Amino acid sequence: MKQTINEHQFRRAFKECRPDQFSWEGLHALWEWFEQEETSEDIEYELDVIAICCDFAEYKNIEELQGDYGTEYTMENLIDMTTVISIENTEGFIIQQF
Repeated sequence: MKQTINEHQFRRAFKECRPDQFSWEGLHALWEWFEQEETSEDIEYELDVIAICCDFAEYKNIEELQGDYGTEYTMENLIDMTTVISIENTEGFIIQQF
């Protein structure tokens, strides 16, 4: 059995289970990405907050990511390596972790 949710319900699920995992803006970007993926790939995702938190990470800027992954990573080579989701009006982004 599946249930369709809206962006508000998506955000609420994260704030109830993992309130510090993603910023409010990051959750919007992630929601938009999942919506686009479902439409373009004709698939349905199941909302699993813990799995999404394990698969994706938000960074405020490239320097923060380099602190976790190393200084050899640039935005250009990240885009070639993994999914990068930009967060509007910020330097922030979300990656699919690798």
